[in-house]
Amino acid sequence: MVTQSSGIRGLGSAAAAGLAFAAGALALLTAQQRKHNELRLRVEQQRMHFQLLSMAMDDPELAAVMSTVDLSADPVEAHAGLRRQYLFANALYTNALQTYRAGDVNWQELYGHVRVLCQSRVFRNYWEATRHHRDSLDPSSDEARVGRMVDDLVRDLDESDTEEWWVVGEPPSE
Repeated sequence: MVTQSSGIRGLGSAAAAGLAFAAGALALLTAQQRKHNELRLRVEQQRMHFQLLSMAMDDPELAAVMSTVDLSADPVEAHAGLRRQYLFANALYTNALQTYRAGDVNWQELYGHVRVLCQSRVFRNYWEATRHHRDSLDPSSDEARVGRMVDDLVRDLDESDTEEWWVVGEPPSE
């Protein structure tokens, strides 16, 4: 009887181990599926954002809805063109941010991309005009961190006395 009892207990332990393994595998599969769904939703959201930006850049009336930048200091005839440029600058910045978030570039590579963007006077004007938009960001968010990096880079470029813009500023550590 002792042998039979031991065999049944051994089978129970094996079954419990098998169930634990299955539960772990199911949890891993569920986590991977959730991550895949989150990535799919993020990609879809970015596609929609780009589609809306494209529509706004093509139609001044839609651009006036999407862009909250105050252009009152500029002549009325310049509003539509400048608004389109600012929306495009936003699209370029958002693309760089999302490329970083997706892991396609690291922090130093993002810095290099942003340094190129900052060579455009229009981008720098857009960045200044939208400063108040970044005030409400969670300071620990990726977007706030990137925003501070761009602020520092713009300041470094403005204070630089060299024409070699590609050496201005110190690439930040992650």
